[in-house]
Formats: sequence, structure tokens, C-alpha cells
Amino acid sequence: MLINHDVSSLVIDYLCAQAGGQNDTVACFYFDFAAKKDQSPASMLGCLLRQLVFGLEEIPEEISQAYRDRKNAIGGQGPQISTILKMLKAASVKKRAIICIDALDECAAEHLVKILGSLNQILQQSPDTRIFVTGRPHIRLEISRRLAGRVASRFVSPRRDDILKYIHSRLAADTISDAMESNLQADILGKIREDISEMYVAAV
Repeated sequence: MLINHDVSSLVIDYLCAQAGGQNDTVACFYFDFAAKKDQSPASMLGCLLRQLVFGLEEIPEEISQAYRDRKNAIGGQGPQISTILKMLKAASVKKRAIICIDALDECAAEHLVKILGSLNQILQQSPDTRIFVTGRPHIRLEISRRLAGRVASRFVSPRRDDILKYIHSRLAADTISDAMESNLQADILGKIREDISEMYVAAV
């Protein structure tokens, strides 16, 4: 979806710039369609945890102990979701956590319910935590159902003229002027007109 990641980047950049002065720590995760098989609920939560811990001056003892326990575990398996959620709670005690999930609609369908359930547990265990989610409109109902009563949301629809002007300006600035034929350029611009769609943004 066009402009989705641009909007998310702007929000994340703003949150990161404000985080230091407000004693917040920001963690982000981007769902990639091409990596669906590898982006499980546990891997997503683990990624968020690493970022939140990195933003702390001191690692909470609960997290250190959990990692020591896993290091001694047989088989080398990663921690269970319940354990990661406990560590996320510990990480958000000293600093408010702001979690940004980009392109949630790209996560595997079989993982969506568990991911939203995990986010709901994070909010229950750490009420000060804030979550920002983007995705295509069809995920709205599932988010509203799993995070009932917590969601402030809106649809963001890009203006076609603005996007086309931007693309024209980038093409005009190309240092290799003859790299693209006029017919190919016209096909690309025509395809972009068809693919522009709304984005669903939810803040919890």
C-alpha cells in the first residue's frame, strides 16, 4: 500500500524525538509480507522487548534472570510468549513504553489473533503503555474486537495528485534521464493511480 510506511516513519521519528524528554522508550516492528513465516508472535514480542531493554539505563533483574534461565535450558528454545510478556511488563516499569506496529495487515492470518491478544495483555499489565498500529482497513474490526474500548482510530487516504507530483519530481531529478522510456513511465503512473488506497491507523 502506498504511503503506509511513510506515515509510520513520520510518526515513529516524532515519537523517538520526544521520547527522551518525556522519559519514554519507543519500540517498533514492521510486518513484511515476504517474511510472514518468520514473523511469529514470539519473534515480534522478542524484537519489541530487545528495543525496550536497550532504552533502559539498567536491565531489570526479572529480565536478567529470565535470560539466565533460558541460557541453561535444554534444546536452546526461545522463551514462551507468557515469559516475554512478563519481561515486557518489567521493562515498562521505569519508562513508559510506546509500541509501534506497522503493516499489521501483512502478518500471517493464523498469528493475528494471538498478536492482538498479546497486545491486549500488555495494555492490561502496563496501563501506561501506548500502542500505534497501521494497516489496511480490513483489520479494523479485528482490532476493535480484541482491544475493545481502548482504540482511537481513523482512516488516512492519500491524495493522488500529491503522490503523482512527488513521483514526477523524483523522475525529473533522475541523473540518468534516458533510463526510463516514456511509455514505461506512463504505465507506472497509471498503475500507481490504481493502487493508491486507504490506510487504517489505530492508537491505543
